[in-house]
Amino acid sequence: MSGDSHEPALVDEVTGFLGSAAGTVLDMTLGAGGHSEALLEAGVPRVLGIDRDPEAIEMAKERLARFGERFHALQRRFSEVEEADVQGPVAGVLFDLGASSMQLDRAERGFGYRVEGPLDMRMGGEAEEGPSAADLVNSLPESELADLIYGFGEEPRSRRIARAIVRARPIRTTDHLARVVAGALGRRPGGPHPARRTFQALRIAVNRELEELAASLPRAVELLAPGGRVVVISYHSLEDRIAKRTLRDDERLRVLTKKPVRPSEEEVARNPRARSARLRAAERIGEAA
Repeated sequence: MSGDSHEPALVDEVTGFLGSAAGTVLDMTLGAGGHSEALLEAGVPRVLGIDRDPEAIEMAKERLARFGERFHALQRRFSEVEEADVQGPVAGVLFDLGASSMQLDRAERGFGYRVEGPLDMRMGGEAEEGPSAADLVNSLPESELADLIYGFGEEPRSRRIARAIVRARPIRTTDHLARVVAGALGRRPGGPHPARRTFQALRIAVNRELEELAASLPRAVELLAPGGRVVVISYHSLEDRIAKRTLRDDERLRVLTKKPVRPSEEEVARNPRARSARLRAAERIGEAA
């Protein structure tokens, strides 16, 4: 999920694919509720929003209260979609992957390399089980840390970064980690922050994002009624590769996007965080399960 002031990416394209849905749409990555709001305004009868972040759930409930019973929210991982109480046929499913702007911008959540906060990155907050980013940074052997940064961040200089991190331990804050990475790589004026890929890698590892996506996409398709559509917005090649392969290889689906849909220049100018967004869509064919 991406956007300044919680503005969702590719909202017009999402409503184009899902706005005419005649049944429930599952918003698997609810966030602040921007896409859900657009779908409800477009006339979708009911949206069921799912998010593992309790703060996102509360924010979306407040934002969408005016829609009454047409909107419902559940705090779950999206791989737990089968546990959701889906009423009536599922006419659409939306995944808007990654971290939301409210997570990135709130220092206390520990996602952002531009703000100082505790090095956490758990999307479910401190109450969520599992290691935090600080746990990984301070406990993994140097070789495993380098492999993590390379594999999930696609960072070619991962070994240099891992070496610098191990030497600087303990690292407890986002600012400290960002400075360590920048010190190891240097920083080009006007270029992207050198810690960007390292933070991405840690966030993906902490939240098991790729495993969640690979597990949940086929389950979501299982819930779709014939003619129902699934839309996936990804922000880096690892996510997009899973989405492309799953939608292409699932015999229950007809792919609607031969190439990923990208944001317009106007949208990127208005919402720079949408720059890397890629949307893929497919439609359910045959008999529903």
